Amino acid sequence: MAKKQQQQHQVMQQVPSVGGIRSSFQSLVALLIAILVVATIYIRQSNEQLFQYWTTYDKTINGLSSSCNLFAGKWVFDNRSYPLYKEKECTFMSDQLACEKFGRKDLNYQFWRWQPHQCDLPRFNATALLEKLRNKRLVYVGDSLNRNQWVSMVCLVDSVISPTFKSMHNNGSINIFKAIEYNATIEFYWSPLLVESNSDDPISHRVPDRIVRVQAIEKHARHWTDADYLVFNTYLWWRRRQMKVLWGSFESPEDGVYKAVKLPRVYEMALQTWAQWLEVHVDRNKTQLANKWGGIKGENCYSETEPVTEEGYVGDGASPRMMHVVDSVLGELKTRGLNVQMINITQLSDYRKDGHPSIYRKHWETITEEQLLNPKNYSDCIHWCLPGVPDVWNELLYAYILEL
Repeated sequence: MAKKQQQQHQVMQQVPSVGGIRSSFQSLVALLIAILVVATIYIRQSNEQLFQYWTTYDKTINGLSSSCNLFAGKWVFDNRSYPLYKEKECTFMSDQLACEKFGRKDLNYQFWRWQPHQCDLPRFNATALLEKLRNKRLVYVGDSLNRNQWVSMVCLVDSVISPTFKSMHNNGSINIFKAIEYNATIEFYWSPLLVESNSDDPISHRVPDRIVRVQAIEKHARHWTDADYLVFNTYLWWRRRQMKVLWGSFESPEDGVYKAVKLPRVYEMALQTWAQWLEVHVDRNKTQLANKWGGIKGENCYSETEPVTEEGYVGDGASPRMMHVVDSVLGELKTRGLNVQMINITQLSDYRKDGHPSIYRKHWETITEEQLLNPKNYSDCIHWCLPGVPDVWNELLYAYILEL
């Protein structure tokens, strides 16, 4: 308890801010389980630009050069300036992420701030972000973990917009939050495998026999191409030994050719399609790409109330084979003139074993007596409570959007 009080009143050493960073990596989606492919696209008028964020940046301060890795740091307990919003006050909070609403009494998970070792992240300013998003679209593309980050971003800006000047619209796979005064939208597009699959329905997507069209992405991509910022992720739905691949169409499945392809090969095939789409839609003379690893330790999160404090802790959730696939695909992009920088923010999320909903969420199915006897069996250790860790991902995103 004494240690916690000391953390609460700790005076932070002054360190350089990231306000002068000119490079930008806007997709900072830290996945709870293993690898996540992320890229962010910023499109200005008719010119498409994909900015690169280098994990370590150099900045000159008073004539001296210093280096800061935003992803090397620690979580600091800060109940003075966090959380950035209150769960009950977010108009569009998801019941899947509203841990306090569903009975979680220990709320310390809301008060942790990410502190890089050699610099400070700028304080999130919703009005400043909305000004940068004026007349623009910010679109998150992927599965429910990307939706987790999307809900976080909506909650972060929600409080500064009056009820008559905001709206939420759901249309199939796409969910659109609009800040009317700014003519800005923050959107989520459901595409858990990025390429076409029989899991593309935003509601009925849990199928026993998953099928993918690894060479088909345009059906989804047509919803992204006029966006100003794009954040991609995919991994969670690939977690199986093999997947059935369809050469043909879902409209005429009887005319198609099916083949079971093992991981990681099927994952590689899909990422190559995604990379080809980037190659076609990105101006290589002006564009750079950014991708990120993500992983967590595979332990259960039930009853966890404190982050991991061991400096340099690394979880064991990431798959080296899948990491190699991503590295290979991005390496091929680089040889074709699209520069790629790998960013590993695994540890940032690995530390936060306390930040998951566990049993404190809306349950879409009735909990059995057997499950009640062993809560670990139905704990959600994939998503994140809000306010919480995804807010930090968006704080990092915010820092770079400000510099565009």
